[in-house]
Amino acid sequence: MTVRVQTQDFDVGFEINQLRVARPDVGAVVSFVGQVRDLNDGNTIATLTLEHYPGMTEKSLETIVSQAKSRWNIMDATIIHRVGTLQPLDQIVLVAVSSAHRNEAFSACEFMMDYLKTEAPFWKKEATAEGEQWLEAKETDETARKRWEK
Repeated sequence: MTVRVQTQDFDVGFEINQLRVARPDVGAVVSFVGQVRDLNDGNTIATLTLEHYPGMTEKSLETIVSQAKSRWNIMDATIIHRVGTLQPLDQIVLVAVSSAHRNEAFSACEFMMDYLKTEAPFWKKEATAEGEQWLEAKETDETARKRWEK
């Protein structure tokens, strides 16, 4: 399991390769990459600043991976989330999962992303021509997370 919160960019190909090299039992690697959009709710985004609570954030991400491992037969997982000030097209987050079969990998990846959006302690501030604003959690993210509740 790899969990990192960092300011620097990441190499998606390298990170995915790390999940499968030397593992002939891996049959599937599924990944999600989130990036900064240039528009949000009709506003042109100049920058997106992400803040976090060091230590607490990593622990939260580790818990999300552990929950996924307890639900699905996955072999390994990686979550990398960037913080700091980012611009449109910059990568924000990578969630990648390896397993013997695709169904487990797809489900675990989607679960981890849904929980990351709602449970991980990140704060986002957009800068637009109209000024800066902190972003609130979206109802659609909460709805996506609730479908995983047992």
